[in-house]
Amino acid sequence: MTTVRVWSVTTTTPTEAEAKSLARALVAEKLAASAEIAGPSTSVFWHLNELGEGLEWRVTFRTSDRVRDRLAARVSVLHQWESPEVTAARVEWCVDSYAAWVDRVTTDSP
Repeated sequence: MTTVRVWSVTTTTPTEAEAKSLARALVAEKLAASAEIAGPSTSVFWHLNELGEGLEWRVTFRTSDRVRDRLAARVSVLHQWESPEVTAARVEWCVDSYAAWVDRVTTDSP
């Protein structure tokens, strides 16, 4: 892989519509080269001093080092939850052409 580092940034949403809205917005803003939506899945969590359970949709964005933190901040602004999950993991390996594409797309961000 080149020196470009690719990241997977993940969040979850309560609806498929919100997942698609976040995906479209962040890819259109070129904070992510792509977004993958999966779901629904069942989530069990602790919230407001009680056990909760519900369906969620996972959105995984592919982005570069350069805009990873801006993408995470934008998810927090656009998301309907006060404290949404926003996690990231470095893609340890990918083909050079993919890494270059992610870098090129996110380099063009406004």
